[in-house]
Amino acid sequence: MVKNINQGVWFMLVSAFYLAFMSAFAKFLAADMPTVEIVFFRNIIGVLLISATFFKVPVRQEGGKPWLLLFRAGVGLIAMLSFFYNVANISLADAVTYSRMSPIFTAIFAMWFLRERIGKKGWLAIIIGFVGMLLVMQPAGLSVEESHVFGLLNAVCAALAFTSIRELNKYYNTRIIVLSFMGIGILVPMISMMISPYYGSETLNFMMGEFIMPEGMQWLYLLAIGVTASLAQIYMTKAYGQTRAGIVGAAGYSVIIFSLIIGVVLGDALPSLLGVIGIMAVISGGVLIARERA
Repeated sequence: MVKNINQGVWFMLVSAFYLAFMSAFAKFLAADMPTVEIVFFRNIIGVLLISATFFKVPVRQEGGKPWLLLFRAGVGLIAMLSFFYNVANISLADAVTYSRMSPIFTAIFAMWFLRERIGKKGWLAIIIGFVGMLLVMQPAGLSVEESHVFGLLNAVCAALAFTSIRELNKYYNTRIIVLSFMGIGILVPMISMMISPYYGSETLNFMMGEFIMPEGMQWLYLLAIGVTASLAQIYMTKAYGQTRAGIVGAAGYSVIIFSLIIGVVLGDALPSLLGVIGIMAVISGGVLIARERA
């Protein structure tokens, strides 16, 4: 059992490492390429990689929940767009920390929609997580910055996607769920890039942008995003297959530490003392909720 735990934690650490590098590659690209185009190419690469698996393992599923499948794809796309938009505009560590608030919201949504119970430790974890989020945001009075909005949008939409997956897994093969999400993640950005030269919107600026043909190293970075994202998913799946979800989920928060280190190397400023406390509180809340829901 100890061997399985160690291997599960190791696999999750590898997954977190790849996720941190995926975010770093996205930050490189964001200097010259709109967020919506990065998401477009990331999903194309993902579709190609997942589609290749159908030749070896055919799909078997019941189906019957198309609207829920579409809902999961839609909120998942918004979560991805929000995440990459924040990666482009704030520090890597802060963008990833926002994304790691999603398990807190997932626990709340699971209580509302799936009638799952939250114990005292779960509520304590949620409170710690929200306090940590406020310390990371450090809002000035009642003002809310754009990064705060997209950080929360990322966490909430990702949580809705995760909650819907719990139900969708009863009806659909995992690859179909992922492919439907990536399919929408190709179609919507493609439409957005087509209309962007003729329509501008401050509200929807995170999902608008004119297509820019990648050149030179940009192609390599785009490929790296697709490969690192896929490897992260593979190792995450392996991790959950080795030991308890609570232990693996807790280890997944190492992505914040990896992102902090990589971000500083790339030129991000070190977070303030309150920011560090906030990051640790988000990690603590996430670890507690992971163990509570294991």
